[in-house]
Amino acid sequence: MTIGEKMHQTLATLEGVTANLKSFALDTQDKNAKKMFSDYANQLENITRGLRGRVNYVEQQEPQYKVYEQQT
Repeated sequence: MTIGEKMHQTLATLEGVTANLKSFALDTQDKNAKKMFSDYANQLENITRGLRGRVNYVEQQEPQYKVYEQQT
């Protein structure tokens, strides 16, 4: 697995975990748990944005890491 594939896989995983946390926040009646899940989801969204920026930078600098272009 290439660096590009690993970074894209990590992004997908982060997005999935963020969606799960948001779902937990909606499903619980406990206000403290709701806030905790929402806060964690927000933190992961910030991390995801940072990693996505890094992926974009790496793909510009090293075109061979572009996952989607290699597959087509």
